[in-house]
Amino acid sequence: MSLFLAIKVLHVIGAAVLLGTGAGIAFFMLMAHRAGDPRIIAHTAGVVVVADTVFTATAVVAQPVTGLALAWMAGHSLWDGWLLASIALYVLTGLFWLPVVWMQWRMRNLARAAVAAGTALPPEYHRLFRAWFACGFPAFAAVLGIIALMVAKPPL
Repeated sequence: MSLFLAIKVLHVIGAAVLLGTGAGIAFFMLMAHRAGDPRIIAHTAGVVVVADTVFTATAVVAQPVTGLALAWMAGHSLWDGWLLASIALYVLTGLFWLPVVWMQWRMRNLARAAVAAGTALPPEYHRLFRAWFACGFPAFAAVLGIIALMVAKPPL
């Protein structure tokens, strides 16, 4: 396998990890939240924080590295419209993902505190969940847009 194809495989795997981990995290956090049990939420949010740290963060770093290498090796200009749009959407995704990571940590800690105290989840948890949920839509849409741009490479 050529170096170009090896890097391309890594880039595609990174995209799959970003999309899959993002969708999985959203699903499991939503299901835990719907259960309303601080123990379930604390456990699920704890797993989500680990998954985001191990999988998503790794892919977040690998994607621009492999993407820039592929663009350079294929002779694309970073000023190509589809590539510029992809980079802009990547930055947009990051602007939503970074606060989401903090929100997940905070929701996990609030749920753990509620479990330890034997109380219900505090209002702050519910505010954070609504913000976390709202951030997911534009971030997920941006990732889908990036994948579409990478596959189609439309003349923009």
